[in-house]
Amino acid sequence: MEPRETELMLKGYGLTTAEFFYRMPDYTHVLNVFLWQDYDLAPDHPKLFKFIEFWQDEIEGPLHSVRFAHRKMLSSGEWRNVVGEFHYH
Repeated sequence: MEPRETELMLKGYGLTTAEFFYRMPDYTHVLNVFLWQDYDLAPDHPKLFKFIEFWQDEIEGPLHSVRFAHRKMLSSGEWRNVVGEFHYH
């Protein structure tokens, strides 16, 4: 079972978004775009680089360039366990 998003964020993962610009196999003068997102660890980005290796090995469209951004959604200092409830009404 894969960990949930919140568990990943608590372990230091952040959302990585990458734009892959690649050439069409039959029309090499045409650039196309593929958007990829996953939770990954900065600064090494192992999932992103694994996907890039997969692309180069398995996909016919050669990569032109890759542009990516990483956003850490939650840090350990922002998370706290709250015990208690407030009832309104």
